[in-house]
Amino acid sequence: MIYKGKFDVAEGNFLIIASRFNEFVVDKLIEGAKGAFEMVGGPKLSYDIAYCPGAAELPLIAKAGAETSRYNAIVALGAVIRGETSHYDVVVGVTTNGLAKVAQDYNLPVMMGILTTDTVEQALNRAGIKAGNKGYEAVLGAIEMVSVTRQIAARS
Repeated sequence: MIYKGKFDVAEGNFLIIASRFNEFVVDKLIEGAKGAFEMVGGPKLSYDIAYCPGAAELPLIAKAGAETSRYNAIVALGAVIRGETSHYDVVVGVTTNGLAKVAQDYNLPVMMGILTTDTVEQALNRAGIKAGNKGYEAVLGAIEMVSVTRQIAARS
């Protein structure tokens, strides 16, 4: 059997979690995420948005969303831009490891639409100015993951 994600998910509840730090970049990711939901559409496809202070707090919000059992997938959006200290490495590690743990612990797709860049310019480019919009791509990935996991579950 071959399982391949489709973008025709007729229904589902998604949680977008977004960091307020570097909000000028993250707002563009959220716009892209909303655009992906509009493109895929469907009357029973919905999403909520929850904000937290920074990227390091995203795993806790993801866990809180997962614990409700209301969501079919979670999309994490943020922008971690390298500075002059090692804080960048700590934040990226805590965030990615924490989100991966939520996905594994709750058997729930958690997409990481978190930009990790060296400069503000790189972040803005990945938030829709030049290199596509990673928020848009993360939502499409979440929809695809919901499709694949439903196909596998239906086969059981």
